[in-house]
Amino acid sequence: MAYRILTLSPGSTSTKVAVFEDGKPLMNVNVHHEPKDLAKFDRAVDQLDFRTNTVLAALDEAGIALDSIDAFSGYCGGMGPTKGGIFAIDETVCDHVLNCGMNHPAILGAPILHALASKHGKPAFAVNQPDTDELDDVARITGYPGVYRKSHVHCLNQKECAIRLAEKLGKRYDEIDAIVAHVGGGLSVAAHRHGAMVDTNDVLEGSGPFAPNRSGDVPLAPVVKLAFSGKLTQRDIMSVVGKTGGLKGLLGTDDAMEIDRRIEAGDKWAELVFDAMAYQTAKAIGGFAAALEGKVDGIVLTGGVSHDERFVAAVERRVSWIAPVTVFAGDFEMEGAASGAVRALEGTEEVMTYTGKPTWAGFDLEGAPADVEA
Repeated sequence: MAYRILTLSPGSTSTKVAVFEDGKPLMNVNVHHEPKDLAKFDRAVDQLDFRTNTVLAALDEAGIALDSIDAFSGYCGGMGPTKGGIFAIDETVCDHVLNCGMNHPAILGAPILHALASKHGKPAFAVNQPDTDELDDVARITGYPGVYRKSHVHCLNQKECAIRLAEKLGKRYDEIDAIVAHVGGGLSVAAHRHGAMVDTNDVLEGSGPFAPNRSGDVPLAPVVKLAFSGKLTQRDIMSVVGKTGGLKGLLGTDDAMEIDRRIEAGDKWAELVFDAMAYQTAKAIGGFAAALEGKVDGIVLTGGVSHDERFVAAVERRVSWIAPVTVFAGDFEMEGAASGAVRALEGTEEVMTYTGKPTWAGFDLEGAPADVEA
């Protein structure tokens, strides 16, 4: 049966809306919002009607009727750490995300999808929601007491690409061990073991390879000195961690095509920095190969920078001895949300009920320090 699925992803300055039928896009738009329009709202939660109307207007322009949709699915922030997979969006999910204290439009995904689906008697799903946390306990430990690693990665695209790799290998996702590197504005690398992301870097907290606009791992002592030097504010430092570090900070741009042009023109610093990002990505992949005890069926490069042949070649020559490298360049979040909804409708994947209970909330072990962020 060819299902028609509406997918949604509310971002900080735009709203992605797509409709797929039989796996093919009938529409796929990214509606950018004017700063003056967003400035009218004090909090992200106040944008609920505005974002809902954005979705309805996009559908109307495409000539797609809501009552023709079989299921609604999308990017649903604010659910807190859960296992990966498909959750039915219900009142519990909506109440939780709207009251979780998170001030980002991603929290509006679930309530918008739920409202539209309920109006027409159709199901709504959260697929591999962004706070999915399936880390092995051993992967959480750091050497700083009370600071633990958590999972903040491009989960929806990570899992969709791992599923596609499994299909390419003639297997199911839960039958393979793989490493996926998503290289976009942020850079996440994850070890997927039989259907779970058992180890990752953290793109929000600043760990892992540096990215086009994020700092990644840096020596701690110099940053601590900067923090107490009086020269920089907390906001200044956090900006480098999450917005203006990486390629942006080192080269003044996070545009891979611009960097390629500089390299072709003989810019040796640009060449060294771009190769360093590939080098660090390859090192992360090698580290996660160790986490998988060398049992790696395949490596995937995805995200926007994976369109860049120079970057892909620099990573591949360093890691192809571990396992074959497959490139799924770009972002497949909307496709992943749609394919998850189809699996739910067909009954090939379990649809879970959200309880709000986190998969991990600190170690209940004698001697374990409390999570300093709990």
